Amino acid sequence: TQQKQHGDGKFHFAIDRGGTFTDVHCILPNGAEVVGKLLSVDPANYDDAPTEGIRRILDEHDPTGKNKYPRGQVVDTLLIGSIRMGTTVATNALLEREGEHMGLVITKGFGDLLKIGDQTRSDIFDLSCKAPEVLYEEVVEVDERVMLSDFFDENKSEEEIKSFEQKSQPLQSDDSNYQYSPNWPDAGVGKRITGITGEKIIPLRTPDANAVRASLQILADKGIKSLAIVFLHSYVYPEHEKMVGDIAKSMNCFSEISLSHEVMSMVKLVPRGHTACAAAYLTPKITEYLAGFTKGFDDGLMTNVQLDFMKSDGGLTPVNDFGGHQAILSGPAGGVVGYAKTAYRPSLDENGNEVNKPLPVIGFDMGGTSTDVSRYDGTLEHVFETTIAGVSIQAPQLDIHTVAAGGGSRLFLQNGLFVVGPESSKAHPGPVCYRKNGYLSVTDANVVLGRVIPEHFPNIFGPNEDEPLDIEGARAAFQALAEKNEAANGRTVEELAYGFIQVANEAMCRPIRNLTQMRGFDITKHALCCFGGAGPQHACAMARALGITKVYVHKYGGILSAYGLSLADSVVEEQEPAKEVYAVAKVDSGFDEDQDPSATTREARLEQLAEKARSSLTKQGYADDSIVIEKYLNMRYQGTDNAIMIKESKKTDANLPYAKTFVEQYHREFGFELEGRDILIDDFRVRAFVPGATPTPPPAVPLLGPPTPAGSTRAYFDSSTLTVSTYNFEDLMPGHEIEGPAILFQSISTIVLEIGCNAVVTADGDLDITVAPKKNEDDIKTDRGSEEEKAKIKEDPVQLSIYAHRFMGIAEQMGRTLARTAISVNIKERLDFSCALFTSDGGLVANAPHIPVHLGAMQSAVTFQVKYWNSKGREGIKEGDVFVSNHPQLAGGSHLPDITVITPVFHEGKILFFVASRGHHSDIGGISPGSMPPHSTKLEEEGARIVAFKLVKDGKFQESGITDILVNQEFGGTRNLKDNLSDLRAQVAANNSGIRLLHSLVNENGLDNVEAYMHFIQKNAEMAVRHFLKNFASTHGARASAIDYLDDGTPIKCTIDIDPITGNACFDFEGTGPQTLGNLNAPPAVTYSAVIYSLRSLVGQDIPLNQGCLAPIEFKIPPFSLLNPSDDVGVVGGNVLTSQRVVDVVLKAFKACAASQGCMNNLTFGDERFGYYETIAGGAGAGPTWAGRSGVHTHCTNTRITDPEILERRYPVLLRRFGLRPGSGGAGMHKGGDGVIREIEPLRPLVMSILSERRCLRPYGMEGGEPGKTGRNLLIKEGGIALNIGGKRSGSITVGERLVIETPGGGGYGVGV
Repeated sequence: TQQKQHGDGKFHFAIDRGGTFTDVHCILPNGAEVVGKLLSVDPANYDDAPTEGIRRILDEHDPTGKNKYPRGQVVDTLLIGSIRMGTTVATNALLEREGEHMGLVITKGFGDLLKIGDQTRSDIFDLSCKAPEVLYEEVVEVDERVMLSDFFDENKSEEEIKSFEQKSQPLQSDDSNYQYSPNWPDAGVGKRITGITGEKIIPLRTPDANAVRASLQILADKGIKSLAIVFLHSYVYPEHEKMVGDIAKSMNCFSEISLSHEVMSMVKLVPRGHTACAAAYLTPKITEYLAGFTKGFDDGLMTNVQLDFMKSDGGLTPVNDFGGHQAILSGPAGGVVGYAKTAYRPSLDENGNEVNKPLPVIGFDMGGTSTDVSRYDGTLEHVFETTIAGVSIQAPQLDIHTVAAGGGSRLFLQNGLFVVGPESSKAHPGPVCYRKNGYLSVTDANVVLGRVIPEHFPNIFGPNEDEPLDIEGARAAFQALAEKNEAANGRTVEELAYGFIQVANEAMCRPIRNLTQMRGFDITKHALCCFGGAGPQHACAMARALGITKVYVHKYGGILSAYGLSLADSVVEEQEPAKEVYAVAKVDSGFDEDQDPSATTREARLEQLAEKARSSLTKQGYADDSIVIEKYLNMRYQGTDNAIMIKESKKTDANLPYAKTFVEQYHREFGFELEGRDILIDDFRVRAFVPGATPTPPPAVPLLGPPTPAGSTRAYFDSSTLTVSTYNFEDLMPGHEIEGPAILFQSISTIVLEIGCNAVVTADGDLDITVAPKKNEDDIKTDRGSEEEKAKIKEDPVQLSIYAHRFMGIAEQMGRTLARTAISVNIKERLDFSCALFTSDGGLVANAPHIPVHLGAMQSAVTFQVKYWNSKGREGIKEGDVFVSNHPQLAGGSHLPDITVITPVFHEGKILFFVASRGHHSDIGGISPGSMPPHSTKLEEEGARIVAFKLVKDGKFQESGITDILVNQEFGGTRNLKDNLSDLRAQVAANNSGIRLLHSLVNENGLDNVEAYMHFIQKNAEMAVRHFLKNFASTHGARASAIDYLDDGTPIKCTIDIDPITGNACFDFEGTGPQTLGNLNAPPAVTYSAVIYSLRSLVGQDIPLNQGCLAPIEFKIPPFSLLNPSDDVGVVGGNVLTSQRVVDVVLKAFKACAASQGCMNNLTFGDERFGYYETIAGGAGAGPTWAGRSGVHTHCTNTRITDPEILERRYPVLLRRFGLRPGSGGAGMHKGGDGVIREIEPLRPLVMSILSERRCLRPYGMEGGEPGKTGRNLLIKEGGIALNIGGKRSGSITVGERLVIETPGGGGYGVGV
């Protein structure tokens, strides 16, 4: 049943208010359609663009013919039936940080949590660790706490539990001056209450109403207008949030109060907290905008007109229910609905009979500053957590991927590479051709190439906005770039511009490959639907590069977001958290269909949510029989974190209807099933909707042949400037055929038909384009040519730039596969892994920037395996083999928990390349849980040692062999074999994904070309590093040196001698102390990684990460020193601690910045049942132009920390506190970043181990800046007595005790004022 059919005597408007333009689609009273476009901001002519767009159409098309809609007067709404809007108001307010003055109200001990977030930095090579500002201005910590009872109550009798329920908590008191004995409520004391999920929770402390009111009054007095209230575990027990929300409402001081459990009732405190903040921050801005909008109409707007807004999930909602957190993708969502309802359709013959099923569609929305890509295959694809402008949003959103490449993306020649973006010329000053002293951009390239023609653009450019696009200015800018840069290599202006277009296209292809190939979809079996102002100029070339043969351009492609709004469904979503077992696994395989443990509660709760959603829609005026209900379960395998939202299947009669769909989808996305694991339910979800109109697929039309061109123009295609025909879109008739090259002009965009592309106008007036393949596959040589043939391949900067994207894209996709398919928290959640590609001799080609301490280190592991297996007496390397190793000193490893899996890439019996993945396994045996023992002195104490083993042989996974290695160890085998095996399989799967993509690349381009560009890309990285070293030598001299010390006094000294002519450099570590009787010894691979990370950070530009970075470097590391130890000593701390100090020393020598925390603060805890490992953030060092960031991971690591709610749900601990450590950063002109305080209390006896540095010697300041404070590790005994346990300690900790970790701050820079 569809919504009200139009042509009903009323005007029905759909409006997309973008940042630059506002697009309007209207169905007139007689059913005809009209469209319009106007500037979003034009204060000289109107106050509000959507109001003006409506007024203009009413004025022009009023059926009475009377002029009743003069500008400047309120609009009469009598003839308006509905208004639907998508808006970027919330998005822009978020990006520009222009929301309401907002305060955060959060559980005591977590006031800094949202600032710390997951503790990672977005760009691992940015020494300043830049991050967007948080949305709130003030924080109130409320003394309230609830805990889950499961771990505390396990193994306790009913009498024991009853005694804890009857105990009293200590009285609340002012503990603002506490140091080690905060007035925390006692664990386990309080009534057991059943929460929303059915879990038992214990309210340990209820908020004090008077104290809360006093704190909120202080916020109000400071000008805070909006509140986000975020309490730990409120998703399961919201009573405390409700109580504080009621107090805030009663004060009448705050315009918006967002309770996190109402905004999004899902587990994970950090994203739920950010989402509540976004709602509180942005909703008042939407309210403010709506007030301005409604002012332009008479009173009938709010009473007689259906006024709906588009949410980020692709559904419409009434204006009164439109929250800021739902609005962030409001504009792009309309475009997704638009192409989903128009481009996803079957092919019909002339009689309307179906010929072919619909192809899945890739949506390609290219705007001025960025490009959005998405996918549709019959249903809208949603994600439930994403990060936008530094804010994690936890809400249903369409799965839209944004890449920083648009028409305004700036163009650079850097280090011999063509670089597009991410910087944007923006609307002002814009590209050079805008005549406002702008920047060379993609739009300039299209203008110079004749693909954007000034005569077909309005004269709105220049300082007075009355001139045409400036083609000569754009040409001059390209000419100037060519004259001052060798990479231009004698190119003409057109060749230079075309090179940038090719690189921009590849940058936009990358997220499309990720969206499809990464998830197991064949990219070639999709259609590409392009829209947005710039999309049709690039779509044909991109389709060819991707192997896509069908491109679709809608007649309203330039305003498809507005058109999509006119077709959108009205939607109400309801969701609740759960903790249910859906399917019980059988011992052998499959599930026990006789058991359905969640049946009763599942159906009742889903029906309850359905009724609630249905009621919301009926209140909006929709008939009950027009409402469609979709039920979903958010499901995951036990012990994993990858939940998948599964829609109820109507086609199965099985007892467990969701299980089959879950298993199929899991297998497709991750490549395997997990036998022997129950399926769990994390959330119940219902989506109720009233379907919008869906256009009927048009029948095929008789072909009319080519139309008469409107004219011709000179434009550049492939390698020459051609005279090509031009066509006006509105002149074309259904059935017209146009052969490329050609250029078509729509009123709102330009369509470029490439050579070999053919377009047909459909019955609806849209454009169906067939794209010829890039090359005939028979012409591509996929085996090696002769030396003469190879010598003919010359380095081309454009192709080099494209290959750089492709190589890195393959490594990144391997990483995404590994994160998706792994089981352990370490790899899946903390992302402690790296993936890379190598040449046939083991030379590093591309290392995705995952974990810095792995950069370059895997090359040693690969070259060792090649040498080992090819040595005399070995069995060699065969197709179907996969190798595994982790030995730090003998096999190129870093430390034993980092296991490397290496796969050769064969073609016709010959090895072409290698791919490898290295992941940190949470336990591989040794003397302590987590395999990170603080006091190991011998390598065998740290776990299983693997020098060389064939993990896969003849294509078969050698489970018994690797199990024997992991289990049978002198100091105890792995405590988590199941996860080890699953993660190793995931690493093999990640490598296989890299192999498939490399084969695809060879098939596209030929083996000789791919191999040649692997070597060219290595030379390019080498050139960039040499250039940096020569510049440094000319400015600072040819010698640099520095020394720093570990806490035990061991020196690390580095002297760097640079040849200012060649850029060669010797990094001499003579003067470094001897290897230690401990585990801070670091194998040479760790030093190589630390140096490659430091050089890449110092270069300051995006250069390829490969062995070329180290080609100019000679290392001198004394044997049996700390950095080149014997093969039997402990090294587990070298990878995680000494590596940080090597970076400190190198950056000190180059005078780059003050020291960061110099530590990873490695914490492990566990018992015979489990092991858990985390690294903890600290302060970053300040630099010449920046203050150090607080509470962030620095330098050699960038792993996430587990969300507090996940930590407490999965492990027997209470996280009492996680916040910044004020005053720990060094003073200076630029202050060092502060460390953090993390306080953990066990709920049953555990072994906790801490492996840390900078507990004695402070992180240095620079140029007169003060050093940061040292860290400190404290064991708080019952009664509040604090014991300083030093930097390295392992021991038992019991209930009632707490471990407090205070991490170091960063050093300051410059003398403070």
